[in-house]
Amino acid sequence: MMNLKSSKEDENYTFSRVNYILVLIGVGILVIGFILLSGGAVSNPNDFYPDGDQTKVPEIFNFRRLTLAPIVLLVGFFFEIFAILWNPKSKKDEK
Repeated sequence: MMNLKSSKEDENYTFSRVNYILVLIGVGILVIGFILLSGGAVSNPNDFYPDGDQTKVPEIFNFRRLTLAPIVLLVGFFFEIFAILWNPKSKKDEK
């Protein structure tokens, strides 16, 4: 009798186990995006220039920080929205 009650209570949860797994994957993608976005902590701003040459573009403005990281973050946020809104169809719902 207790097993039937607990299984019925499980059906009333808003999120399934798959939703939580997808949310954790999304959090992982976001963490990777923020790691890609991070810059080096230096005391001298001139250290961002490659080889100390101030005529070159500083490393803070490279492809990884300006393009790749924001794209990864957007994918992570869209994945989180998908993970929250995704509703798995069970065979009981199809009948």
